[in-house]
Amino acid sequence: MIPFNKSTLTSSSLKNVKEAMNSTFHVGDGPFTELCQNFFKEKYGFKHTLLTTSCTHALEMCAILLNFKKGEEIIMPSYTFVSCANSFVREGANVVFCDSDDSSPNLNLDHLEHLITSKTKAILAVHYGGASCDMERLKKITSKHNLILIEDAAQAINSYYNKQPLGSFGDLSTFSFHGTKNISCGEGGLLAINNEKYIDRSEIIREKGTNRKAFIKGKVDKYKWIDKGSSYLPSDLLAAVLYGQLQDLDIIYKHRLNAWNYYYKHISKISNNIFNINEYENIVGHNGHIFYLAFCSEKEKDKFINFMAANNVQVVTHYQSLHIAPYYKEINKEKVDYCKNADFFTNVLIRLPLYPNISNAELDIVINLIKEYCSQ
Repeated sequence: MIPFNKSTLTSSSLKNVKEAMNSTFHVGDGPFTELCQNFFKEKYGFKHTLLTTSCTHALEMCAILLNFKKGEEIIMPSYTFVSCANSFVREGANVVFCDSDDSSPNLNLDHLEHLITSKTKAILAVHYGGASCDMERLKKITSKHNLILIEDAAQAINSYYNKQPLGSFGDLSTFSFHGTKNISCGEGGLLAINNEKYIDRSEIIREKGTNRKAFIKGKVDKYKWIDKGSSYLPSDLLAAVLYGQLQDLDIIYKHRLNAWNYYYKHISKISNNIFNINEYENIVGHNGHIFYLAFCSEKEKDKFINFMAANNVQVVTHYQSLHIAPYYKEINKEKVDYCKNADFFTNVLIRLPLYPNISNAELDIVINLIKEYCSQ
């Protein structure tokens, strides 16, 4: 069986974990946590970084930081992970869903501009598959309407837009180190803060709503409960795993992008009326996170999944549009019928196996099976 994903644990991670285990510091905010946070600041120029237990928790911190008042809205894609919406619904925000582009699951910026009202407070942009949204236009939109920009860069570590790293455009940005991501510690995330006004409060939110960080730095003689928050600190053992991955980032990135390019080189030559492939080769700076096919119909997609499974290859679908989710229908009584592209990707998109140590022989098996399916 060729799996959809296979986690890679590097020798650097194993070495770091051994060092962390032999130390007396296993809780959060230890030496490996600091190394990870500094890595992101130094490599990508983020003003402040906080390692978190997941990207979901980084998004929850964003929602708390924005202090949504009753009736205020945040616009985000419908075709995205549920944590994007949940994090803001929990804080009382009204979530407004935007359609995907015609050519990719990223935000349709024409539709986004149409959705902006006097109640709009923020925009959450998701870089699907590590391929950037049109950040130049998006920054103009947020500047024009004085909106807060959050980047969900969960899939976009080491991706760029016009040579600028993703995650550096937004006031706030989030990353994921889940086992399916290019860089992983099993479970983990990061909040990157580029707007300095959020830095001090983010430390408090991450430390259960207390000023414990100020206490540790010697700024106060005791720490107190002063705001809402939760426990968002990962163990330094997880940070040790993550830092090993970051040490080997260039190697992991190269292997993954080579596999992506190998897929594209061969699959783009297959003449068919069954599917389209993602055109990320036109997006300079993507990180090769996902290689997807968009089929002509849901029925054809299901047939393809069954065909590949019968041949011991795991291909998988992705998000279900959030505007048609049962819970959203409970909290939003207005019918949403304007996310046709999101519905399209929900129904027809599948992802091919892709991980750093996938071999050319395995890639050839997948490619040859696609050719066989198209020739039937």
